[in-house]
Amino acid sequence: MKQARPKRILLGITGGIAAYKSAELVRQLIRQGHEVQVAMTEASCHFITPTTLQALSKRPVLLSQWDDSEHGMAHIQRGREADLIVIAPATADFIAKLAHGLADDALSTLCLARNCPLLIAPAMNREMWSHPATQRNLAQLRNDGVQILGPAEGDQACGETGMGRMLEAVELAQEIHARLQPDILQGVRILLTAGPTYEAIDAVRGITNRSSGKMGYAIAQAARELGAGVTLVSGPVALTPPSGVNTINTTSANEMFEAVKQKVGQCDIFIGVAAVADYRVAQPSEHKLKKSDETLTLELLPNPDILAHVAALPNAPFCVGFAAESQHLAEYAEKKRLQKNLPLLVGNLAQSAIGSDENELILFDDAGQYPLPRADKLTLARELMRQIAHRFRERKT
Repeated sequence: MKQARPKRILLGITGGIAAYKSAELVRQLIRQGHEVQVAMTEASCHFITPTTLQALSKRPVLLSQWDDSEHGMAHIQRGREADLIVIAPATADFIAKLAHGLADDALSTLCLARNCPLLIAPAMNREMWSHPATQRNLAQLRNDGVQILGPAEGDQACGETGMGRMLEAVELAQEIHARLQPDILQGVRILLTAGPTYEAIDAVRGITNRSSGKMGYAIAQAARELGAGVTLVSGPVALTPPSGVNTINTTSANEMFEAVKQKVGQCDIFIGVAAVADYRVAQPSEHKLKKSDETLTLELLPNPDILAHVAALPNAPFCVGFAAESQHLAEYAEKKRLQKNLPLLVGNLAQSAIGSDENELILFDDAGQYPLPRADKLTLARELMRQIAHRFRERKT
């Protein structure tokens, strides 16, 4: 299969303290496989040097509209070559320029002369952000089709706290990557579960498992990148939810089950990635159990089978299950798929996947087995979501 060419991103940096985040943003975008051309305003060079950005992007930084390369038209040509232009940080001053069509330097000129989408990540003091002039300019840009990423609320360089912080580089990279993907799941609603569940024994102890939630969170991000509306029902994990994903935090299997039941009627695809505990304690203690020399016996009750419940619903969504096995993967995974009447089941060996940043998967469906070779979990998640999208569309038609 012919490999698609890398997407070309023109990253514009304007004169704000948040310019230091742009160095990490370049790294993140290149790590995703994109080509990055940096363009800087004169003011931005007071906050971060072109040398730093050139070293990270491996390309000369565009600084002046009077650059005599390409017959003095670099500020035009670079915009023509780009698949996407991103301004991060975008100061109040530069936002005003864009809104009024001013073009007095290389970056503002290529934004005006572009023939590709424009994204901006605002960064400014909270008073500047809330000023009516800034809000008018942002409204004009939205009407012009410019997409606004952020800002966030938090501590600011001036010592104040409020709205105006530029999004972090990881969040921006996710949003940018998503906008470069084909929207093959546009309008599709996906509900998925991720992470472990925790079943209380007493006030401080519980039964759980080693699931990190990384695979489920990666799948949520990959689905979001393809244009889907994503609701993530998460067990207790130490992960930041992907940008743009509606996240519902739960603890126990019963809590997760209730959340799924509330949302499943609004979804087209259900993906059960969570490692739901099979059993819960019949009578958890309200207080901490004290240690003694006597044997402690716990009565365990089976937890609800969330995936089986969803798959058995009238007009059930397209259901995808996960099976993490320690042995006989193909045998157990196919048995689980048939028992629960799933169109697709994803299997992996638990000992090589749980807690790891990498994984390898085998897809089981009516046609047989389809392996996805070992890779980082986000790469696998993106390929898995393409496979799910294909099967979902195929079933619908």
